[in-house]
Amino acid sequence: MIVIAVLAGMSAMVAATYTSTVGNALDAEALAALADNPAIRTLFGEPVALDDAGGFTVWRTGTALGVLVGVWALLVATRITRAEEDAGRWDLLAAGRLSLASIVARHLTVVLATALLAGLAATGTLTAVGTAPQGALLHGAGLALTGMVFATTGALTAQVFASRGAATGAAVTTLGAGLIVRMIGDGVDALGWLRWLSPFGLVALSRPYEANRALPLVVLAVAAATLIAAVTAMAARRDVGGGWLAASASRPPRLRLLGSVPGFATRRLLRPLLGWATGVGAYFLLIGLLAVSMTGFLADNPRFADLAAQAGFDALGSIEGYVAALFALLAIPVGVFAAIRIAALAADETNRRLTLLYAQPVTRTRLLTAEMTVTACGTAILTIVTGLATWAGATTVDAPLPLGAALTGTANVLPIALLCLGAAVLALGWLPRAVALVGALPAAGGFLLQVTADSTGAPPWVGRLSPFAHLAPVPDQPPNWPATITMLILAAALTALGAIGYHRRDLRG
Repeated sequence: MIVIAVLAGMSAMVAATYTSTVGNALDAEALAALADNPAIRTLFGEPVALDDAGGFTVWRTGTALGVLVGVWALLVATRITRAEEDAGRWDLLAAGRLSLASIVARHLTVVLATALLAGLAATGTLTAVGTAPQGALLHGAGLALTGMVFATTGALTAQVFASRGAATGAAVTTLGAGLIVRMIGDGVDALGWLRWLSPFGLVALSRPYEANRALPLVVLAVAAATLIAAVTAMAARRDVGGGWLAASASRPPRLRLLGSVPGFATRRLLRPLLGWATGVGAYFLLIGLLAVSMTGFLADNPRFADLAAQAGFDALGSIEGYVAALFALLAIPVGVFAAIRIAALAADETNRRLTLLYAQPVTRTRLLTAEMTVTACGTAILTIVTGLATWAGATTVDAPLPLGAALTGTANVLPIALLCLGAAVLALGWLPRAVALVGALPAAGGFLLQVTADSTGAPPWVGRLSPFAHLAPVPDQPPNWPATITMLILAAALTALGAIGYHRRDLRG
């Protein structure tokens, strides 16, 4: 429901405010300059039909919403298939009249239907605000098929791997690779054919509100159907609880970092941290590489610099202003990372992996403190890796971005990440079924609140409820220390309340 609301709401909001925000500022010369800039095409996709409210909405939100529905679909697919199977909840079900392939197919059908519903919601809202029905239908179909492809990808990796973590990691890697392929295909004309190999590229090639091509979406639908057939076939040829890539039956013991509670928490963090650092670092390396191209484009096209200023990004014309604006977005992945790590602790409790541990002389407070401390250190490492990657990219293109400025800019988002950590611990203590959702609210929810408030002309106090409204554009400007201290105090209070609740409640099981 949340994903559907975001897809429909963001699409309608951008389309409805098009005329009052950017419609009157774009002429033929400006559109040509926008389409010719490789940095713009790499980050946002090829600009198509920007003189139309629907076309601008697709260009502005299409990739972001596609990533959102894709990530949601693959996470849900691995959760309701492999995670349930790992927990042993399918044993009795599979012992009945339904085959394993039928069980998997029925669960996957629900996710596919929900992705279709999300696409229909986006189509309906775009049509309702007055955009062309054909373009709205094509865009909605692209979003729905993106969700379907990654839902089937998640279900496929759940058949290949015998654990949810491995299945989710492989599916997320596939999504990231598809996004990078799309970015390369859009940014380099000679490699434009690569877009046919990516779900995001195929959706872009359909060019809603302009050419309205159906063939790329037909290719995407065929890919989804092929994956569905592969999932069913693979599920029919494996045992319950197993996978096509079974783990080794025996191996030498790996006792490293198992001698203490903090060491155990560190060991649990290392592999996820490596994956997140690789993905986030690669993206911000690209941000650094595009720094000169983006700032030069805005310097040569004052119309777009004015539009950026109206949207709250006053200093995008300078290198430090450009990276400061994009560093603010770093709070979302870093905050979600912190929330997911605490959610993993809740999942271990639900699946009874902590029962024997708590039967030992290990208190809940001790384990929770170790998990929180290690997770907080992990968020700090993520910001450091991001700063180094951005600096390396900027240095490669001779952009004047000092290393200290890059590291300061990424560290500036840590208060929001710690707010997410505190919210996740609060949910662990009082609402353990919603740890990831509650933990992601300060970052993901705060960003959506700020965008919605700015785009709809809401009263100023509404926008100030978002943590992003109090985040200074560092390194272009000094940090907002009063807001930083306030967020840290609030994070500490949320953490304390969560720890009290976790200490007092019964273990789930």
